[in-house]
Amino acid sequence: MERLTLEILKNAVKGTGAAFRCITEYQPAGGIGDKVFPPTYEGGKYAVEKRMVNGHLVSCVLLDSVQSQANRMEQALLEAWRTRDSGGKPRIQIPVISVYFDDDRLKKKFVVTSLDAPHRAADAIFRDSTFEEEDGRKVMFRKSSVGKILDFADVRNATELFGLNPTALIFGIWDSTGPRGGLGTKFQRALVSEIIGFNAEVGCKTSSRIDPAQIVLGSGPLFARKTQDTLTPDWTVAPEKATTEKGQPKKLGKDGKPSEANHGNVTPTIAVGGFTISHAQQTTVLSLSALRRLRFPLNGAAESDPEIDCAGRTALAALGLTAATLAREEGADLRSRCQLYPTEKFVWELLDIPGEPPKQFELNGAEVVLLLRKAVEEAKEKKLPWKDEIHLSPSGELNELVAKSQDIIAKQAIEGGE
Repeated sequence: MERLTLEILKNAVKGTGAAFRCITEYQPAGGIGDKVFPPTYEGGKYAVEKRMVNGHLVSCVLLDSVQSQANRMEQALLEAWRTRDSGGKPRIQIPVISVYFDDDRLKKKFVVTSLDAPHRAADAIFRDSTFEEEDGRKVMFRKSSVGKILDFADVRNATELFGLNPTALIFGIWDSTGPRGGLGTKFQRALVSEIIGFNAEVGCKTSSRIDPAQIVLGSGPLFARKTQDTLTPDWTVAPEKATTEKGQPKKLGKDGKPSEANHGNVTPTIAVGGFTISHAQQTTVLSLSALRRLRFPLNGAAESDPEIDCAGRTALAALGLTAATLAREEGADLRSRCQLYPTEKFVWELLDIPGEPPKQFELNGAEVVLLLRKAVEEAKEKKLPWKDEIHLSPSGELNELVAKSQDIIAKQAIEGGE
């Protein structure tokens, strides 16, 4: 099978190619017939629906949504960006916005990047952080030289967003919390993926627990302890040691049962849970038509150069293929009791000439990383921007808000979630 090269990719972008797609069949890692557990939504519901397959309605269940798949692909890019070779160079070099929450007031320090944040460059975390300009001044990100480009970016002028947060042009972005509200910058998804289970039959799940200490219901009630220390749990069986509520010892949790402190047996129960499926299918589509709508004028020009547009679109196409390929190679361990394994090779198809079979290509992680590197080099040769990491610092107010939230969470943990 033909390998996908930069020249083939460039011609597909420049020509009439509609999309690249990769359709892969999976089975549960436990084998055919093993149960899989889809994600649950509000009310503990599964996303079940009928789909038309070969002219017949088939019961299907959503195993991984478009949004979840986008997150997995972005995390695959983040991991490749964080991985360094022996010379300290990242596996892939892409623009990433990073906010470092490292204030000493925080109980837990962490970093948020544009590959983590749900709204990418338009996320409120970046909006409420500061950027240090070249002259040393600290400015709120959205008012800085790099952040203010979000106020004006659109499909006819995607140049600066390309250099600041190119993944936003792949996975989509809507600047709904910016100064223009719902009229803010908006780009559609060019890369979509989902995993569906076919011929889905709902099953049941059981739950139970035998307490090795044989603590029984009648040994309660438990009360919320008045005084916390390092030698006692947050509950007590002695009413005189309990905190009071309306003049009475306050029971732990709802009714003071030992189970409120996770002690005692759990009566075996049966409930609806999990599915058996004939197979699962992952469908990933990278729309070249969506990328061809993007234009990249340089130096504030009113019109763009078609050759520069092609270089930018090709780099984005390579970035999308990189995200999808690396995520696929990381595997499909979606959640507890829902690990899938592919039953066939990953094959990319180019949808180009209507009525003709799509051309097929193989592409692995090492090849797609090289493909991305070459595409980005050509884009940079055309003078398109491609920044390194953009460091931001949380504003004092954002730091204070996070610190306060962590304090509340810690207090809730100590008090048993009350």
